[in-house]
Amino acid sequence: MRIIAGKHRGTNLLSPEGLDTRPTPQRVREAVFSMLESGRFGTILRDRVVLDLFAGTGAMGLEALSRGAERVVLVDNHPTALDALRANVEKLRAGARAQVRSGDASRWHERAQVACGVIFMDPPYGSEAWVPALAAAAKTGWIGDDTVVVIETDRRERTEIPDGFEVLDERSYGRARILMLGKASADGDTHEDGPA
Repeated sequence: MRIIAGKHRGTNLLSPEGLDTRPTPQRVREAVFSMLESGRFGTILRDRVVLDLFAGTGAMGLEALSRGAERVVLVDNHPTALDALRANVEKLRAGARAQVRSGDASRWHERAQVACGVIFMDPPYGSEAWVPALAAAAKTGWIGDDTVVVIETDRRERTEIPDGFEVLDERSYGRARILMLGKASADGDTHEDGPA
């Protein structure tokens, strides 16, 4: 597993054997970042804060950092994942811009200094842990009016979108389904009507 593009392009990331994570496949990461950088949602990645919940090896958050995010916060509670995250941040010499946090991503309580451009959530398939994680991130100020929340689930999972959010895009890649959510606006407009 390696960084696909940007400053750290080609850098291999540590993904220890036996780690109970499921790194997002490269083709899915490529598709996600292609959508995020298309301009369709405005400028939400470059020079913005990114939150990576259920970070695992940090592939999504560190890819965002490589592509110009100002700062990334990587959250996981699995000891082996935390070791991998710290090792990958050190490998990229990104300690000033990448913070590793130990905690339950589904009950993330750290208050945001500023709303994120992008939030990644890749919980264990079938757990639906992204639902309480979404609520926690909104309550603590990580989600702003233009934040795009990228959620990976099993495509067979039934999904009910919580009140206050709307689906901006939804795509399937093999077993994986990618949901892109944003705050629902009072007048029904979506991010697509915003600046490109």
